[in-house]
Amino acid sequence: MNRITELFEKAADQADGLLNVYFTAGFPQLNDTRLILRALQEGGADLVEIGMPYSDPVADGETIQQSNDQALHNGMSVRLLLEQLEGMRETITLPVLLMGYLNPVLQYGVENFCQKCAEVGVDGLILPDMPMDIYVNEYQAIFKKYGILNIFLVTPQTHEARIRQIDQQSDGFIYTVSSASVTGSKTGVSEDMEAYFDRLNAMNLRNPRLIGFGIKDQSTYEKACRYAQGAIIGSAFIRVLQESQDLDTDIKAFIGSIKANKSTAIGV
Repeated sequence: MNRITELFEKAADQADGLLNVYFTAGFPQLNDTRLILRALQEGGADLVEIGMPYSDPVADGETIQQSNDQALHNGMSVRLLLEQLEGMRETITLPVLLMGYLNPVLQYGVENFCQKCAEVGVDGLILPDMPMDIYVNEYQAIFKKYGILNIFLVTPQTHEARIRQIDQQSDGFIYTVSSASVTGSKTGVSEDMEAYFDRLNAMNLRNPRLIGFGIKDQSTYEKACRYAQGAIIGSAFIRVLQESQDLDTDIKAFIGSIKANKSTAIGV
């Protein structure tokens, strides 16, 4: 069973929401990937999303854009990231996803990329700019061949028919973008967002959901978990890495601050 699927099955009987943490590979330093992964696991994150740096990350705000720029300047590439992940499953048991944009994957070769992901232990991919019809018609069989889950995003503007199509074609979870914005640009959970989350819950989708964009601290994390099975933190964690003088200590402290006294019921 894919580690992502297994995680959500186990979490279905738990009262607490899941915490997915995003970081950009090659940031702040080129070879920090494994150190950050280990600290996140030991700190209590439930799954991890590793960003593949890209020169034009259109869905991301200034904080993550800057981390992409720095990572590329440091020399990070898709090929190097996959090399860094070799052997990670000797110590890392968390589900690991790669998040990025389609063009670098096409340059690598979709089947070669999926095969390498399977070899190093990557569980899923998030490629926001990959059209669903292209995925279904050209790449879905390849993803399934190597046991890689493809995670789609929905937004407040996504029509119900499209959401149901995404739900039908998805395995793992649905990435629920909280607002029509880029990462890091919103704080808090507004009434409009709550209405959107309620609408999704009323659809009785078969896949669990994680809420991302604007989740930055314990309060926003817990509020998001009232409406979904968990939440995703990205920009706030990147800022921790940016300012850290001791990554291991600061990462564990940040995760502890998010999950402290965690007792929020998972949304249905």
